[in-house]
Amino acid sequence: MTQARWHRWLWITLGVIVLDFATKQLVLAAFRPGEEKVVLPFFSLVLAFNPGAAFSFLADASGWQRWFFSTIAIVASVVIVWLLRKGGSRWYCVALALILGGALGNVWDRLTTGLVVDFLLFHWRGWAYPAFNVADSAITIGAVMLIVDSFRSRRTEAPSPAVVKER
Repeated sequence: MTQARWHRWLWITLGVIVLDFATKQLVLAAFRPGEEKVVLPFFSLVLAFNPGAAFSFLADASGWQRWFFSTIAIVASVVIVWLLRKGGSRWYCVALALILGGALGNVWDRLTTGLVVDFLLFHWRGWAYPAFNVADSAITIGAVMLIVDSFRSRRTEAPSPAVVKER
């Protein structure tokens, strides 16, 4: 991929941001906080707010975590854009674009309300995975793609044959 075309990956990022924002707005309009609608025996929609990070990490902190996690997401986004500009395989760039979209989707929530809106809830017989959203899903899928990409074989240029000088 040429460096001049790096911006094409931002369409994926924009798609994640738009889908994340739209789904959060739909849930905010249709649910009250804590309200749950069972969709399948193992899946529900629920309106939850998370002031912390993944798995509600630092959710009960005094409010500083809003700016801490926002700063981390913004710095990570700058690094991801830099990596996209450097280029790489399609797989790698799609993964970065997904992570970027997810980071920006959640940072929007943090900056505008101080809380991340979560609404996807998987559960089974009394066990429940913490609620999450489209942005979290994009980050997770992108991270898995980066891990898979790290194990993929790379094509390397064959070393130039050594020039042997005869005496």
